[in-house]
Formats: sequence, C-alpha cells, structure tokens
Amino acid sequence: MSRTLFISDLHLDTARPDITGALAAFLQNNNDCDTLYVLGDLFEVWVGDDDDSSFAAQIADLFRSFTAAGPALKLMQGNRDFLLGEAFCTSVGATLLADPSVIDLYGTPTLLMHGDSLCTGDSEYMAFRATARDAQWQADLLAKPLAERRAFAAHLRSASKEASSNKAEDIMDVTPSEVDRVMVEAGVSRLIHGHTHRPARHRSAQGERIVLGDWDSRGWCIEATSSSFELLDFPI
Repeated sequence: MSRTLFISDLHLDTARPDITGALAAFLQNNNDCDTLYVLGDLFEVWVGDDDDSSFAAQIADLFRSFTAAGPALKLMQGNRDFLLGEAFCTSVGATLLADPSVIDLYGTPTLLMHGDSLCTGDSEYMAFRATARDAQWQADLLAKPLAERRAFAAHLRSASKEASSNKAEDIMDVTPSEVDRVMVEAGVSRLIHGHTHRPARHRSAQGERIVLGDWDSRGWCIEATSSSFELLDFPI
C-alpha cells in the first residue's frame, strides 16, 4: 500500500547523537514508503551546502541510502536551516520543496509549511525572517568563509535561546487569523506544519491543521495512506 510520511524539527546536531541514531533507524525502517517530506529544521543549524564537516557527510550518507532504496525525498527549509539548498538536495537524491507548497495527498489538496511564517505575533522574529530569506543577504553570507559562518550561526543560536526565554508562549505560537488566511488563499482544508513544537490536530471552520512535534525524548511523524491519516509518536 502506498504510504507518505512527514517529519520536521529534528534539529540534528553533533551534541544530540541520539537524534541522529533515531533518524537512521527511522529511514531504515521506512525505506518502503513512497515519499518522505521533511518540513524544515532538519538541522539545528546549516551553514551552507559546502559544509565540509564529517557530521554533514554522515547525514548525507543516511539520506543517500534512503533514496537509493526507492522513496522520494522532499526537503523544506526551516528557520534553523534556511541556507539548505539545491546542491545538498541533489547530492542526496532529494527535491528542495518551496515553503509553502500544496500537494495532492491521496485526493486531498494539502498545504505544507514549516510554520514559522504563521507566527506573526512575534514581530522581532518576523523581521529577522524577512532578512534571512532575502536572496542577496544569503548570497553575502554564503560568500564568507565557513569558519566565519559557523561563528555567526553560534551567535544566532545563543541570541535565539535568550530571546525565546523572554517571550510569552502565545507569541511563539501561530496566529489563528494567519492560519485561516493561508488556507483560504491556497484553497485547502488541510494544513501540515511544524516549528512550534506543539504536536496536535486542530479543527476550525477552514478545515484541519496538523502540527508535527520536534524530535527530543520522542519522535513524531505523520503517516498518510489512501485510507488513513495519523499523527504518530515513538520513543527515542
């Protein structure tokens, strides 16, 4: 039976080898699926597709083995790995997926997003997002040496953690009116996203919004077939 899987927010990092191990097991156990969608923040940080670290090579090898087995792999940029590009995707047999994208999921038009653009109440982050997604800003950053980019990424992570600790919880969640707007604009009754680390299934007048969880003590995925649609979690 045809199966489609969705995951997000693994935040892969050398400091979290258990999550890398969980991804390796997940890919091996699911290499009979039709398509795997990764909806952003695969990496805790990504400094560019020219990253020459052994860790980047390790993750690339995992995905090459997965796609070599037959499944299609679709990768979306998140707020942590917004520099993930075509070169990495091509090297592992994946396709870079635009945010947002609408797919036909077994007859149901489904909107896929990372989810950070839905958090419009966080004006400080939204301003940074506009800068970080600017093509010229990215080109200027990628022109810098890897060591300089890694130092900048470490600074961004530290600043992000400090800023998050001082923000109200509701500010870092999605804005309901923005959710309604994007679903109406896309003409869909189903939205799948990650980012907020608040896994749940929400229903509204516009349809259903399914939020993927982050991978920490548990992993999260959505498994869809022609007859079922489930938000699943599993221990790590």
